[in-house]
Amino acid sequence: MQKTTTFLMFVGEQFGKAEEAINFYVSLFKDSGIQNIEYFKADEPGGKEGAVKLATFTLAGQTYMAIDSNFDHKFNFTPAISIYVNCESEEELETLYNSLSEGGNLLMPLGDYGFSKKFGWVSDKYGLNWQLNWA
Repeated sequence: MQKTTTFLMFVGEQFGKAEEAINFYVSLFKDSGIQNIEYFKADEPGGKEGAVKLATFTLAGQTYMAIDSNFDHKFNFTPAISIYVNCESEEELETLYNSLSEGGNLLMPLGDYGFSKKFGWVSDKYGLNWQLNWA
């Protein structure tokens, strides 16, 4: 059993996009899939009907959890926390970089920054931050 699990909360402008994001992420990585998604029911406290109440999924064999939260949070995803991906090939790195950056923001364009052969850092269209490395 994995001792720690990354937990993603989709809030603000990203509220209601958890399932869409999960499906997108799962499509990008080998050994990935959705284990379970529970949805809020009509008039259920703490959520909005059809929003993700709790989802569990894996990316490259690692377990993640996610929810949609429509509360008025004073935060969102931040580049101070990111998912770091060690790519097996330059092709994988470029595919992930192009897919994840579409509709998002480039924080560090693909390049040699001295600590790897090729590296890039992006914030995807859901606001989640990814560091992509090919050593």
